Amino acid sequence: MRLRFFREVPNFDFFRWQWATLGLSGVLVVLSLVAWGMIGLNFGIDFRGGTMIRTQSSQAVDVGQYRQALAPLELGDVSIAEVFDPTFAEDQHVAMIRIQSQDGQESVNQDTIAQIEAALQGVDDTISFPLVESVGPKVSGELIWTAVLAVGASLAAILFYIWLRFEWQFSVGAVAALAHDVIVTIGIFSVLQIRFDLATIAALLTIIGYSINDTVVIFDRLRENLVKFKTTPLRDLMNLTANETLSRTLMTSGTTLLALIAMLVLGGDVIRGFIFAITWGVVVGTYSSVYVAKNIVLMLGVKRDWSKPDNNQGNQFANVDA
Repeated sequence: MRLRFFREVPNFDFFRWQWATLGLSGVLVVLSLVAWGMIGLNFGIDFRGGTMIRTQSSQAVDVGQYRQALAPLELGDVSIAEVFDPTFAEDQHVAMIRIQSQDGQESVNQDTIAQIEAALQGVDDTISFPLVESVGPKVSGELIWTAVLAVGASLAAILFYIWLRFEWQFSVGAVAALAHDVIVTIGIFSVLQIRFDLATIAALLTIIGYSINDTVVIFDRLRENLVKFKTTPLRDLMNLTANETLSRTLMTSGTTLLALIAMLVLGGDVIRGFIFAITWGVVVGTYSSVYVAKNIVLMLGVKRDWSKPDNNQGNQFANVDA
C-alpha cells in the first residue's frame, strides 16, 4: 500500500498563465538584482572583516548604554543588536556587537577586545562574553571570491550534467531555474538585511541541490512521456507530467518544510539565517521547477523524434507517487 496525496492524478492546468508566471519570475529576479545593487547585503564578519562579540547577561540589554560605554574607544563602525529567541531563559539577555577592522590591523587586537570587555562590564557587572570571532579583511575578501566560485562551479556542473542526461533545452531551463532561486534568495536577504555569511553560502548550495533534484524528477517523467506520447502537444505533455509528479513534489517539500519551520522557530539565532535561506529556497525552488524550468523548455521546444528509445532510460521515477 502506497501513500498518495491524491486518489487520482489531478488535472491542473499549470500553464494557463504561462507568460504571467514567467514574467513574475523575471520581475522578481530584476527586483532582487536592484535591491542587491542599491541596498547591498548585510555581510557578516566572515565577509566584511572585523570582530564579532556575543554578550550574555542576566540584566536587560541597554543598547544606548553599551554604545555610550564603547564611544571613548573610537572603534569606528560599531553595530550593536539585541538578540531575541524563544528558547532563552527569562534572565538570559543576549546581544551581538560587530566592530569593523581597525586601520593597519587584520582584526581587532586582544588589547582592544580587553578594553571593550572592561567598558561593558562597567555598565553591567553580570555580563559575560561566550563568543569572540575575528576575521581579517584579506581573508574575508578571499572568502567572498571562493563563495562566488563555489556557486558558479555548481551551476556549471549541473548545466553540463543535464545537457548530457537530457537535451540542451532541459539544461538551459534547469540552470535558469537555479539561477532564479539563488538570485531571489539573495534579494530577500538584501531587502530584509538578514546577515549574509558563510552559513548562507552553504544554504545557497543546499538550495541548488534540493531544487535540481525536484527538477530532474520532473524532467525524467517528461522524457518518458515524450517517448510514450509522440504526437501529443508539448504543452499538454508538460501539464500531464507536472500533475503526475505533483504528489511527490508536495510530499517532499511539505515534510521538508515541517522540519525547517520547527528549526526556524526553535533553533535559535545562531542558525536562523541558514534555516531561513533553506526554507525560502524550498518554496522558491518548488515554484521554479515548474514555472521557470518547464516554462523555458516549453518556450524553446524539444526534439520529438526520439530514435532508438531506451526503455530503461528516463523512467526511474515512473512509479513515484510520493
